Amino acid sequence: MSFVVLGLLMIVGPQTVYTLNKLFQEGVSLFYSASLGSLRSAVTRLLDEGHVACEESTSNGRAKKTYSITPSGRAAFQSWMTAPITERDLQTAALARLYFLGAIEDSSTRRGILTGIAMRAAADHARLTQLATLVDATYIPEEYADLAFYQRQTLEFGLRTFSFGHEFFSALPDAAPTTPRTP
Repeated sequence: MSFVVLGLLMIVGPQTVYTLNKLFQEGVSLFYSASLGSLRSAVTRLLDEGHVACEESTSNGRAKKTYSITPSGRAAFQSWMTAPITERDLQTAALARLYFLGAIEDSSTRRGILTGIAMRAAADHARLTQLATLVDATYIPEEYADLAFYQRQTLEFGLRTFSFGHEFFSALPDAAPTTPRTP
């Protein structure tokens, strides 16, 4: 979650925890959910690490803390974006990077990120294909046939998801805009 917070601060600018929460609800929640408490914890951790700075002010008699990304936060975000995905949940990690991909200025770096995601999807698909081969070769007693059928369908969903992910992320480098859009 910390890198998603850094990405939001980078593309939207300084925010309070409450406005970050609203940004999560309005867009990021499509692939990443967070409670207000977990956002506070992430911001506190980022502050302790020096990745965000805090400016305190008073508005209508109330204390207000506004957080902004620091140069080390930008470097950490860039490093996370370009590093291989190590998270178990590829879909969430890939969509988080995709969401912020436009913040990466260099097109070859963007292509590298997309290629890395596509390669991870292909590797996960290969792993599930091996598992499917083993499952399909296993004798299932009649009394477990219904259970085994739906468990195999769960595996099939994973196979199709990773296949789609590989295809989708492999095609994106060719579809990415090469020139800025005009209003």
